[in-house]
Amino acid sequence: MKWEDLRRSNNIEDLRSSTSQSRFSGGGRGNMRMLVPLVQFLLGNKIGRIILLVGVIAYFLGFNPLALLEQSTTPQQVSKPLASEQKTAEFVSVVLAQTEDIWTKLFQEANARYEEPKLVMFRGGVQSGCGYASRQTGPFYCPADKKVYLDLSFFDELKNRYSAGGDFAQAYVIAHEVGHHVQNLLGTLDKSHRAMQMAASKTKANSVQVKVELQADCYAGIWAHYLEGVLEEGDIQEALHAASAIGDDTLQKQAQGYVVPDSFTHGSSEERMRWFSQGYKSGKLEACETGI
Repeated sequence: MKWEDLRRSNNIEDLRSSTSQSRFSGGGRGNMRMLVPLVQFLLGNKIGRIILLVGVIAYFLGFNPLALLEQSTTPQQVSKPLASEQKTAEFVSVVLAQTEDIWTKLFQEANARYEEPKLVMFRGGVQSGCGYASRQTGPFYCPADKKVYLDLSFFDELKNRYSAGGDFAQAYVIAHEVGHHVQNLLGTLDKSHRAMQMAASKTKANSVQVKVELQADCYAGIWAHYLEGVLEEGDIQEALHAASAIGDDTLQKQAQGYVVPDSFTHGSSEERMRWFSQGYKSGKLEACETGI
């Protein structure tokens, strides 16, 4: 992908220099809520009352026992982002900018306004509008705050664990998550969430989720369709290979040696490649109707 000379997005939030708050954190008020049941417990027995007395004495001597609780919930500074990540971070910014340009144009053609999402780069864990997420969650989109979340280490995993390296494999991942943002703006995510809540079984709910993910793959293909003068030979194959590598059937075979289609949540390798290709070849939203 010819990206070095393209513009960077202004919608990047780089949180890699600090860890997120603990999922249990609530600042000082949260610690006070934690303190009430603790005091009640200590008052209930002799040893507890002694500990409580020591704590009170320590407080008047200038030591705040609550500092012990705050240490477990206050965001801690970590090392600065690795220099080796800087080029990847710039690439992510460029890809996001390209999604902004293309989806803005497509929405304008449909007499609609495209609201650009933020992309949050984090390391280790992050507190999103949809709750706490660790790096194991993988890249995701949160409709509550309209942000894409990405731990750059996922790209190393994509290359080393799934053998799906290449810059356009990474671009596909970002474009897929932005595809979920497009679904959110169009009301598709709300519709799908209602359908999953009303589903008679987990299997039927999963089938709705698969349709959502395949449509996001198709939207990623639409984005690729309009990358004029940017694509290089082999780029689309990198995206297709990545789509195949993270298909549910492929992942299940690797993890447990067999496939359980009823438990699919993202679609098979063949489906993911097919829907990306459909979006790429057509460049039209109508081509991405997965039956949600």
